Amino acid sequence: MTPDWTCGSCGDDWPCATKRHHLLHEYEVDRASLSVYLGSCLAAATHDLRAAPVTALQDRFIGWVPRGPRPF
Repeated sequence: MTPDWTCGSCGDDWPCATKRHHLLHEYEVDRASLSVYLGSCLAAATHDLRAAPVTALQDRFIGWVPRGPRPF
């Protein structure tokens, strides 16, 4: 939920743990698209959450995405 970027279900900061799990499942075969989507969310959130440190927003929006090869 913008402009606070909180989860509409639990109220935690978006993306909450549940949303992260769902996003990883939804974009399981296309991690690049997940990164593009989260990057666009980060850009919008940077505008809405101007007082938040940029590095904290980066960690929150894209820092949790696993890197490297996916296990099969």
